[in-house]
Amino acid sequence: MSELNATAAALLGLLQDGPATGGQLVASAEERFGAFFSVTRSQVYRELPALAKEGLVRLGKQGPRSSQQYAITAAGKKAFKAWLGSDAGPDHLRSPLILRLVHAGSLTAKQRATLIESARTAYSQELDEARAAVKAANDPYVKAVAEFGQAHARAALKLVDAIPQS
Repeated sequence: MSELNATAAALLGLLQDGPATGGQLVASAEERFGAFFSVTRSQVYRELPALAKEGLVRLGKQGPRSSQQYAITAAGKKAFKAWLGSDAGPDHLRSPLILRLVHAGSLTAKQRATLIESARTAYSQELDEARAAVKAANDPYVKAVAEFGQAHARAALKLVDAIPQS
């Protein structure tokens, strides 16, 4: 078995809850950890066959419109548990907003203002959702992660508020 990457581990973690299709996994990933770990549709559909080839997931029931369920295997559970216990390594921030801000000099003043306002709206909504997640969290780990989401949204809002209006 090769070493799991973070996306494969995320999918195995989601499959702990039961069989799911690729589309269901994308939606669950966005709901469960979209604020701090993005999983794209293309990543999911690239990883699932690789996980099946490794014997970490198996094909489940065929769903409507040729959707395919996947279920975690005993080997997948073992690999996921090993991944959980391994060294996390460095975190990498991938922020489309920050990437755009680095290159904002190539935008018109109106485009920059639109970018900032759009980011402010999105992160304000994310902050509201994170506050609700903190209130709803019963598990101390889930609560700590929700608090991190809150801090991240606040930091992003602070970033956009620090940019001078031009």
